[in-house]
Amino acid sequence: MAKAVQIARSHRLDGIGEYYFSRRLREIGEIEAATGRQIVKLAMGSPDLPPHSSVIECLSKEAQRPDVHKYMSYQGEPILRKAFADWYKKWYHVDLDFKTEVYPLIGSKEGIMHICMTFLNPGDKVLVPNPGYPTYSAGVKLAGGVMVPYALNKETNFYPDFEAIEKAGLEGVKMMLVNYPNMPTGQIGSMELFEKIIDFGARHNILIVHDNPYSFIRNTAGPLSIMAVEGAKEVALELNSLSKGHSMAGWRVGVLVGKAEWLKDVMTFRSNMDSGMFYPIQAASATALSLGEEWFKELNAIYYGRERQAYELLEALGCRYRKHQAGLFIWAELPEGYEGDSFSFSDEVMEKTDVFLTPGGIFGSEGKNYIRITLCCPEELLKKATDKIKAAFGK
Repeated sequence: MAKAVQIARSHRLDGIGEYYFSRRLREIGEIEAATGRQIVKLAMGSPDLPPHSSVIECLSKEAQRPDVHKYMSYQGEPILRKAFADWYKKWYHVDLDFKTEVYPLIGSKEGIMHICMTFLNPGDKVLVPNPGYPTYSAGVKLAGGVMVPYALNKETNFYPDFEAIEKAGLEGVKMMLVNYPNMPTGQIGSMELFEKIIDFGARHNILIVHDNPYSFIRNTAGPLSIMAVEGAKEVALELNSLSKGHSMAGWRVGVLVGKAEWLKDVMTFRSNMDSGMFYPIQAASATALSLGEEWFKELNAIYYGRERQAYELLEALGCRYRKHQAGLFIWAELPEGYEGDSFSFSDEVMEKTDVFLTPGGIFGSEGKNYIRITLCCPEELLKKATDKIKAAFGK
């Protein structure tokens, strides 16, 4: 028998753990298999609703064509790039050249990594929100960058405290990641906020990367884009996605918009990693982008119904929460007596009720006093979880 080869993994993975939900949901699956328990998982933001029927019909029709099963353009097909440009004009009032300022992605999550790999050199610093989407910090670290967290908390209304960020020092900072409507806090953005962010980036020569996948879900401000700020194309890039607002998470369709020169740089990196997405998916995505206001009204009516049930669940736990949060989740403070220990609270709730809630600590130290509940499940399931919690916690 040949001797086993000993291969050490790359140092770039040092400090990068398995994605929390990948690990935790596997563990919960093992618990269910071993005990027969059925855990209600109120964790990930994976939409359970289907896309509009016209989108599925378009996919099916286009997939029947014999000429669409080849490699597609690295830049994305014109049908999708123009659809994204028209969508930005209609909803965000942003003019984009679909030929040069729109770059489709296989989900916006990969765009975070591509941007980091394209623009960061080892040692470059990046301002990353705390709490924030874990992929932000992972992307920065994998690209050799240095993460510089900035706090989002009640005291700043979950907005960046630019004075505090400047006071802490900006030497070596090359990029800032921002996300409004915000995940996980649910805080809604505003044009005033985006103007401040663009001004900050321009004054300090910092590339702003705005992640904008939640602007159509439970957003009382309406869809907003940082690219609508005057001069934004000289300072910022924006990521967007069909995963949330169009219920197409598994389709993996996102987009990067901004300055043609910067998009070309990103394509230089990404073209060495993969090829263009399946044409029928691009054509069907163009159909999704053409949907009108009625689609979003119907979608949000469902999410607001779930929101009301989630409020009842949180009250049964003794958690405090802000109303008028945007996106697919509710961000809530831990009950009295549990402050600072979101992981233990999540474990206790699951042990007592067979309901899994996301501990806010996975999003950074500023999340240690919070839990997050997804609205990506039927209202009946939220009601079932609420009843279990009321029975166990007596509230």
